[in-house]
Amino acid sequence: PFPATSAADFPPEVSVASARQLLGDENSRALLIDVREPWETQICQVANSTLIPMRRIPESLSSLPRDRYLLILCHHGSRSRQVTGFLRDRGFTAVSNVAGGITAWAEQLDPGMPRY
Repeated sequence: PFPATSAADFPPEVSVASARQLLGDENSRALLIDVREPWETQICQVANSTLIPMRRIPESLSSLPRDRYLLILCHHGSRSRQVTGFLRDRGFTAVSNVAGGITAWAEQLDPGMPRY
């Protein structure tokens, strides 16, 4: 449910299946943020994701919506886990890492997606 009162209302990490379900639910107000580099997103990306490379997150803080559930995605889940922690440390309550990243997305949800 949204709005949340604290980060405790949102898990630090969600599965790719849960992320896809949240993205399809208009009540979740979920937004997928891909923190990979542009060269990586040229190989493959999830439709309708917002691309903000990890190094650009600090300068993007003021433009990130605080009234949406931010789902953070990278290649395997390491960079997105760091970004999730960074955002939570700066007062974003509705933010979760997408476990396994685009690799898990391709393996579990979209086997035809190119991989690298």
